[in-house]
Amino acid sequence: MNGIELFLLGRTLMKIGEEAMPTEGIGQHSTSIRTVLIVVSDIREHPDTSVGEVAARTGLPQSAVSGAVARLKTVGALETMTDPRDRRRSLIRESPQVSDRVSEVRAAPVDDAVAAALDTDDRQDIAETVAMLEELARRLTPRTLNR
Repeated sequence: MNGIELFLLGRTLMKIGEEAMPTEGIGQHSTSIRTVLIVVSDIREHPDTSVGEVAARTGLPQSAVSGAVARLKTVGALETMTDPRDRRRSLIRESPQVSDRVSEVRAAPVDDAVAAALDTDDRQDIAETVAMLEELARRLTPRTLNR
């Protein structure tokens, strides 16, 4: 495997992940699931951060970060507070309480999305692939890049 193949695999896995996430009942939003997940990932790594700082680190437009933060606040995944050092600025962090929506998304199985990507309904093949993905996720956490 080379860097291009690894990058393309990552994009494929992101698309499968997007397909696996439940979207019922969340309404129309201007931000994509991918943008929301990039924002969540960055805020997990950098709690008590600002929209501008997230935008600078991720390369996303500030408007997209603001939209994602608003969406995530609505479902209870994030909370904001006034920066005590600069009262004009808001800081963002992950909510300490897990909302029903966040629990639902975290509990959603990926099996159907993996089956569609593999173009199979062979339950054993799907289970083996999911097991390989779980092992890869165990070995390559977001902290991997910081090592």
